[in-house]
Amino acid sequence: MLRIGLTEILLGSAVMSGANLRTEEVTYSAGDVTMKGHMAWDGNIEGERPGILVVHEWWGNNAYARHRAEMLAELGYTAMAVDMYGEGETAEHPDQAGALMTSVLENMEAGRARFEAALEALKGHPTVNAAKTGAIGFCFGGGVVLHMARVGSDLDAVASFHGSLGLAQVPGVERMHTRVAVYNGEADTFVSAEEIAGFEETMQQAGAHYYLVQLPGALHGFSNPKATSNGEKFGLPLRYDPLADETSWAHMRMVFQEVFAD
Repeated sequence: MLRIGLTEILLGSAVMSGANLRTEEVTYSAGDVTMKGHMAWDGNIEGERPGILVVHEWWGNNAYARHRAEMLAELGYTAMAVDMYGEGETAEHPDQAGALMTSVLENMEAGRARFEAALEALKGHPTVNAAKTGAIGFCFGGGVVLHMARVGSDLDAVASFHGSLGLAQVPGVERMHTRVAVYNGEADTFVSAEEIAGFEETMQQAGAHYYLVQLPGALHGFSNPKATSNGEKFGLPLRYDPLADETSWAHMRMVFQEVFAD
């Protein structure tokens, strides 16, 4: 388990600039459900590059998820913000968000089919090297990407930001080959010490190369600038933490740079 500070992370990471951001709304299908994704890439980069999926919070594939895909594009990846609910449905109230999230969690076989359909759509983009893929997720999406790594989806690396760790504690591949990075707020009341211990035990038994980064003082939702206002509005223990946000993103960049190095 790591407890890290921003300075040591930023010393080892570089920021790309001057990206020619290109975006495209993409439609793909999982069974009889139409999914709506958001693809982003840097038009200044020639040839193929790694592809990264972005799995949304329980709110759905909203502007925040799409923005994260665009941030990845600025780092030199092609990224797609995926739709796990179908028809691009999003929520504004926790009751609606919870119902949408539960509809996926109660049928993870269908959830995996939706994820795999998104992965195939990403691999099919002309800018993507289909042999180099990863995924990141936030909150609900963090749990989803950990689950997909555990059950053997074709991913070189995943990163979970304030995500559920329970979804990774399922029967899966005997040996995990996906690099795993988990960014957890130490003050996140949605993640228990027992859940953390169970996650680590699962990773160790599967021989996974993983990072569990504990961010001091950070609450649930630390990466989302709207977390504080949402927490106050709905009476939830959420808070945006700029330091935790920047620290975790910088560490993810370093992990991806290592995994996807030529």
